[in-house]
Amino acid sequence: MDKYINAPISDEDAKSLRSGDYVYITGTIYTARDAAHKRMAECLEAKKDLPINLTNNIIYYMGPSPAREGRPIGSAGPTTASRMDKYAPDLLNLGLKGMIGKGKRSQAVIDAIVANKAVYFAAVGGAGAILSKCIKSSTVIAYDDLGTEAIRKLEVENFPVIVVIDSEGNNLYETAIKEYANLED
Repeated sequence: MDKYINAPISDEDAKSLRSGDYVYITGTIYTARDAAHKRMAECLEAKKDLPINLTNNIIYYMGPSPAREGRPIGSAGPTTASRMDKYAPDLLNLGLKGMIGKGKRSQAVIDAIVANKAVYFAAVGGAGAILSKCIKSSTVIAYDDLGTEAIRKLEVENFPVIVVIDSEGNNLYETAIKEYANLED
């Protein structure tokens, strides 16, 4: 089912999304990859404030290529989400409501998604140039020295994603395999 939501995402919207839903996000999301996640973890260990308020926000695991003339950002495809798995439960516990990436998540992340009524979305890998057309602005807001891995604030319009793991723990990667196996029988 196609759904349209605004970001930051409300608790009600997060709870209404189901594994397999096609979702179009409009509003503000943030980017962060491995190095930025490591820095955020170091901030938390040192009892310092994070550079962004995570409450109800969405983090897109993405490091863009350089912007072409007249564009706010270059190719903006998803990064493999499992690389952020050791950091994700702590961020979810701090109010993060959604993550966008590609690939499977660990059981610890799935448990934290359910406990916090959050959502894991997948963006289509290999479609970074197309995805970038949904990004209306991009501003580095933290860790500028990390280059493409800096935290960016993105304004997006109808950014297309698929719900992989919903707030109840339903996992599209598991259910799709079962459905396909039943088709073969």
